[in-house]
Amino acid sequence: MDIIVADYDLPEHQRIIGTLMNAYASDEMGGGEALSEEVVQTLAAKLKAFGKAITFLAVEGEHYLGLVNCIQAFSTFKAKPILNIHDVIVVESARGRGVAPAIMNAAEAHARATGCCKLTLEVLEGNASARRAYEKIGYTPYELDPEMGRAMFWHKIL
Repeated sequence: MDIIVADYDLPEHQRIIGTLMNAYASDEMGGGEALSEEVVQTLAAKLKAFGKAITFLAVEGEHYLGLVNCIQAFSTFKAKPILNIHDVIVVESARGRGVAPAIMNAAEAHARATGCCKLTLEVLEGNASARRAYEKIGYTPYELDPEMGRAMFWHKIL
C-alpha cells in the first residue's frame, strides 16, 4: 500500500475523491444521504480553490483503499496552524488492514512538517470502531480542564 497526496487537477483523483466521499456520505456514519452530483463532480476543484486543504489517498496497485481529507485551521492559543482531519474513509473491503492508521500517519507527518501544533478530528459517539482506531494511534477527546468536561462539537446549518 502506498500513501500519496491527491492531485486535485488529476481526473482520476477528482473521480476517486468524489466517489469515496459519496460512499461515506451515503453510509449511516456519514449521515445516510448521498451527495449531490454537483458536489461529487466539483469537490476536488473546490478543495484546491479553498487553498487550505490536502487529501491523502491509500493506493494498492490500481485500487484506492481510502482517503483522508484535511483542512488547515489556526490556533490562536499557540499562534500556529492546526490540521483538522475532516474525513477518514476506508473502503469496506480494506477495513482492518491498517489503512486508516497509514493515511492518518501521513497526515500527521505533513502536520509536523508544516509546523502545526496539533491535529484535530471529529468522531461520532456511536462509531466505536473508529474511536478505538483513533485511540490506538494517540487521539483523545479534547478537554482543557477535566473539571470543565470535554469539548463538544456543535454546528448551525446555514
